[in-house]
This record gives sequence, C-alpha cells and structure tokens, in this order.
Amino acid sequence: MIPAGRSPIHLDTSFLIRALDPTSHESARLLAWLAAGHPLTASALAWGEFMCGPVGTDEAEVARRLVRRLVPIGVSEAEEAARMFNASGRRRGSFGDRLIAATAYLESAPLATSDDRDFERFVALGLQLA
Repeated sequence: MIPAGRSPIHLDTSFLIRALDPTSHESARLLAWLAAGHPLTASALAWGEFMCGPVGTDEAEVARRLVRRLVPIGVSEAEEAARMFNASGRRRGSFGDRLIAATAYLESAPLATSDDRDFERFVALGLQLA
C-alpha cells in the first residue's frame, strides 16, 4: 500500500545502479525519498536491465528490499511507448527507454533517471522527471 499523499518514485536502470553507491548523488536522493515516505517502483524492464549487471547478490538483495513493486510490461505500456515514439518525432533510439518512460507515465509516477537526456523529450508528452 502506498502511504497517503506520498507518490511513488519510478526508478530507471541508471538511477538504480548509481543509487547503490552510498557516495553518489542518486543515493542521497533515494534516501531522502525513503525518509519522506515515497515508495519506490520500477518497471520489469528496468529491473531486468539492472539484473544483467554487473550486480552481485548483495546489491540485488538491497535493491529488491528498496523497490516495493515491479511493474509488468503489458499491452498498455507497449501502446504508450509507441505513442511516445510517434509523438516525439519518431527518432530512432532505445525502445526500452520508451517502455520505461511509458510505465512511469501510466503509473502517474515521476521517473528518476541519471540520464535525463534520454527522457527529456517525453516531458512534453506528460512524463514527469524526479
């Protein structure tokens, strides 16, 4: 259950990887969100990318405790990703990033990423960046 008034923060792969380094800017942001009661979510795609590593058993365990919910990728996410592709100029690039953006958008959750440039073009389409 998501705490009342606390929106989830949806994590991109790059953010999750860097957040596990306790000296990183991402780690500080993640700890602040947790302290404020924001639950953390990620798409199944971002989780799969994260697990491709290199990630050790300890890091995977920590990440699994932090991320409250993994959001599956289904038809709605695929169609939203296609909408984002078509509406943002049909530029080639990672369809995976579009699926991650679509998942955050459909969850009404801001997306935390370390690669803002990969996702900025979707802000005009309704994506929120954390």
